[in-house]
Amino acid sequence: MPPARPVCSRLPGAALALPAALLPPASAMIEVQTLAETRDGRPIQFFTLRNAGGLTAKVTTYGAMLTELHAPARDGKTADVVLGFDTIEPYLKGHPFFGNTTGRYANRIAGAQFTLNGVTYKLAANNGPNHIHGGPQGLDKQNWKAEVNEAANAVTFSHLSPDGHEGYPGNLNLKVTYTLTDRNELRIDYEAATDKDTVLNLTNHSYFNLAGAGSGDVLGHVLKLHADAYTVPDDALIPTGEIRPVAGTPLDFRMPQPIGARWDQLPDKLKGYDHNFVLNDWSPGRLVPAADLYEPQSGRRMKTYTTEPGVQVYTAIHLRGVTGKGGRTYGPSGGVCLETQHFPDSPNRPGFPSTVLRRGDTFRSTTVYAFSVD
Repeated sequence: MPPARPVCSRLPGAALALPAALLPPASAMIEVQTLAETRDGRPIQFFTLRNAGGLTAKVTTYGAMLTELHAPARDGKTADVVLGFDTIEPYLKGHPFFGNTTGRYANRIAGAQFTLNGVTYKLAANNGPNHIHGGPQGLDKQNWKAEVNEAANAVTFSHLSPDGHEGYPGNLNLKVTYTLTDRNELRIDYEAATDKDTVLNLTNHSYFNLAGAGSGDVLGHVLKLHADAYTVPDDALIPTGEIRPVAGTPLDFRMPQPIGARWDQLPDKLKGYDHNFVLNDWSPGRLVPAADLYEPQSGRRMKTYTTEPGVQVYTAIHLRGVTGKGGRTYGPSGGVCLETQHFPDSPNRPGFPSTVLRRGDTFRSTTVYAFSVD
């Protein structure tokens, strides 16, 4: 796969030639609440977006995070399909990245360092000897600024990540926009610019359970991935650099399969999925299908589209007794993350699509979660 910079010369929106179903509604009312403060006294705002198709999304300035996503089932009843908490306090204390914007570099960087323009940058080793999800004070721990666009039924979060934060070079200006369309699509647009060459990999880390948050495991959810290959990981889940076909492995979701169908074929030390899949037909700036997730009992279906080259499928392997919404307990496989992103450890793998963002360039990326009922 040839390297490619994650810089898209086309603007998000119409320039990506979205079908009519993905266009925003003509108008909407967005509910705004200030429900808490950070430890240094800054207000934490929450925004509730609703649409004509029965979908409701709640997002917050803290971590530019999705905290609720209510979707209808075939019987017309709605349920919140993302894991999280009822109040802000557990988020402030630290949590397993429920629904937040993750970065500056989502996923892992080997040895907690990378070299760019001949300079080696040291990062926090917060995943054994490796770096993960931007470090202990990454974007998920920041309280972003917000701007409402009611005409588009959208909220844009912005944040300046200063030069040297968590070891990354460059003053990085970031924007993340959540848009809820009238055809039950939640769209996330990312934009960033830097005053110094840097690396960047952004994703949303929502844990989905289409039966409803806290309703049990997701092993019966049926998953299809538009991926013929994956990046082979070592024991620390760092890519070896090899890209291998999924055929003949428990990672083969080219045809719809229950997530737990090949559980007995997975290694005991992992017992679940935490793998990066290489999306078919990807090219920079092009919106391509990534995943199709279906829950048979409710009939809820969620299709994922992205301009990113990969999707990390994570089945909540490390969740252990987390008390979530409504007092329900989240355990292993209580949700599945579909983290659209560039590949893990790309800064140290020149054969992977590049995550270098150059000074003067603009990073743009889009992911769409499209809901329907069968």
